[in-house]
Amino acid sequence: NPAFDYRSGDQVGKASLERVWDRDLRGAPGGQQVEVDALGRRVRVLEEAPDAAGNNLVLTLDRDLQQTAEDAMGKFDGSVVALDPRTGEILLMVSHPAYDPNVFARGVRPAEWRTLLDDKRRPLNNRAVQGIYPPGSTFKIAVATAALELGTVTQATGFSCGGGLQFGGHYFRCWNRRGHGGMHLHQAIVQSCDVYFYQTGNKLGVDNLAAYARQFGLGVPTGIALDHEKAGIIPDTQWKQRRFNQPWYPGETLSVAIGQGYVATTPLQMAVMLATIVNSGVRLRPQYVKRIEAPDGTTIWQMQPEALDDAKLRPSTVQQIKSAMRDVVMAPGGTGARARVPGVEVGGKTGTAQAIGVKDAGHRDARTRKDHAWFIGFAPVDNPEIVVAALAEHSGGHGGSDAAPIVQRV
Repeated sequence: NPAFDYRSGDQVGKASLERVWDRDLRGAPGGQQVEVDALGRRVRVLEEAPDAAGNNLVLTLDRDLQQTAEDAMGKFDGSVVALDPRTGEILLMVSHPAYDPNVFARGVRPAEWRTLLDDKRRPLNNRAVQGIYPPGSTFKIAVATAALELGTVTQATGFSCGGGLQFGGHYFRCWNRRGHGGMHLHQAIVQSCDVYFYQTGNKLGVDNLAAYARQFGLGVPTGIALDHEKAGIIPDTQWKQRRFNQPWYPGETLSVAIGQGYVATTPLQMAVMLATIVNSGVRLRPQYVKRIEAPDGTTIWQMQPEALDDAKLRPSTVQQIKSAMRDVVMAPGGTGARARVPGVEVGGKTGTAQAIGVKDAGHRDARTRKDHAWFIGFAPVDNPEIVVAALAEHSGGHGGSDAAPIVQRV
């Protein structure tokens, strides 16, 4: 920014927080105007301006939580994000693998830069906001919420699962090949029944689903103050016409309803989605700076929660979703049992997302053909104080086995 009056040799924030908040952090350099003689020797100082220290940023991040999440990720690539659904404050944000920004402060060497660029695991990408992934069954929470709000299903609506659904000349399988039998919405969320959601999505329609998903913060930038945030993809009939110049086919809605097909989201968006739903539809801007302090410690800016949208969800809808998510974790046989925390009621949803289509499989290495494992969770169920989204990228395991324990630790 020309207004910053940068000069050669100045150190500047180049990425992430340090770039976005550079104006506040860098202060102003001092200087001297001096008189010299004909040989360039200093004679006297005519004028002197002292350096001005920059302001201090106090972050919303919790150091202990951040460290816990870093440790909990262990060997997995991926991301963990936690926020306070009441305020939008980011409590932690982890992206694995990461890199040491200090190598840039001292001047990155060409070999180090080349190593970072060539690394196939892409350590320079902040996966929390730049990594887009199919959300798999975690997306069923958005589908269920939209369907309840529009009356497409009620808590009493039943569908039968025999292990799959014949639709439009194609057989759409449930993850449980033996079938779940008769299911109502609560059970369908707890058991993550694909057939129930195929039928719900078909009744709901992709355009209705997309409209609600966007209100929950999917398919749109979250508004966080970080560069290069990806918006992800929430498809609808207009999107497909623009993107491929083709009509939408009803069978595609079934894939979307279980978080596959064209759907792509970031880990931060999944945390925002869940926070929005447990917050009765009020979507808050995620923020990570709590306040800005002058060098003398006085507060010159204080973060305030900022609402970006309001889906105005009915209390009954929110209660039904929270109740089902509670039983995912707390009820016997729930898929998210490994997210239980002693003495606390936790709600959550597992997801296992296919990372790659069959047609692409021959062009990727073995690691990138493995599925992603997701878990989104919140606690306590009655009055949520924290929402967590965890993605174990290409782990090859299930959300309940690979991602739920990360959320449990956090």
